[in-house]
Amino acid sequence: MKREVRVLVVDDQVLVREGIASLLEIQEGIRVVGTAADGREAVEQAAALSPDVVLMDIRMPVMDGIAATAALRQKSPGCQVLMLTTFDDDEYVVKSLRAGAQGYLLKDIPAADLAQAIRLTHAGIYQLAPTVAGKLIGQLGLDAGVPPRPVTPVEHDLTERELEVLRLVATGATNREIAERLYVSEGTVKNHVSNILGRLGLRDRLQAALFAHEHGLA
Repeated sequence: MKREVRVLVVDDQVLVREGIASLLEIQEGIRVVGTAADGREAVEQAAALSPDVVLMDIRMPVMDGIAATAALRQKSPGCQVLMLTTFDDDEYVVKSLRAGAQGYLLKDIPAADLAQAIRLTHAGIYQLAPTVAGKLIGQLGLDAGVPPRPVTPVEHDLTERELEVLRLVATGATNREIAERLYVSEGTVKNHVSNILGRLGLRDRLQAALFAHEHGLA
C-alpha cells in the first residue's frame, strides 16, 4: 500500500483554509498534517511537520506565498510547493516557478483533481492550470509579436484528431474548451491528451505545448 501524501495547507482566509483541508482529508491517499495562515507560519510548520507537499496561497500578510516558497526551498528542500490561488496573473506564475514552486493551480479546481495534482506534484511532475500553461508559453516567447524559437520538425505517430487536440492544448485551452471546439466529450479529450503524452514521452500539458511549438505541430 502506498504511503499517504502529507499535505500542509497555507491560506490567510480561515474558511478557505479549513474548507480546502476538509475536502482533501476525504480524498484517497491524502493526509492533511497541518495548516498555516501566512508564509512565515508555513515555513515554521513545514520544518516541524515535514509535509510532502505544501499547498500555498499567493497573497498573504507577514510573508507572501512567493517569498515563502523561496524560503521553503532553502529550509525544507524535501517538500514540494504547489501554488493554489485565485490570481491568474502572468507575473505571479513566473515568479512562483522561479521561486521553486512545482506547479500553479487556480482555486476553481475540483477537489478530486486537486488531490490528483498533489499526488503528481509529490511524484515530481509539474502541475499547471491549462490557462496558466498558455500564459507561461507566452512568457517564454511563444506568443504573437515575439520572434519564435527555431522550429525542429519531428516524426510522430499522432492521429489527425490527436494533432488537433495538441494544437489546442498549445493555445492553453482547457479540456472543456477543447471538447466544445471539437464537439466531443471532456472524457474523450482527456483520453486524447493521455495518448499524446504517452506517445511523445512527455510528462504534462506544459511539455506538450512547448513540444508542439518547438516542432512545428502547433
